[in-house]
Amino acid sequence: MSNPHDHPTALRDLQDSIYREKILRARSMTEEQRISEVFELSNRQFKIMLAGAMAKIGTNDKELGWQEVSKNMDRLDRIRDFGLYTAEKPAEI
Repeated sequence: MSNPHDHPTALRDLQDSIYREKILRARSMTEEQRISEVFELSNRQFKIMLAGAMAKIGTNDKELGWQEVSKNMDRLDRIRDFGLYTAEKPAEI
């Protein structure tokens, strides 16, 4: 079996195939299944955020980890509130 990284078109074909598979799967889901997937994804993201915060401050204490996550989220809120980050593309000048 050859390595897809050796052939850029093979890698692109594999990526396209995976993307198509995900799209078809999403289209076949009910609204309830989609909502369930959103919550599952959110829970995974929270676990990643907690693990990252705990690693950053060098602790195994989840309470301290959540405090660090909260500080990080507050910092992101301040950045957004000061207009340093926006979700929309700036208006053309």
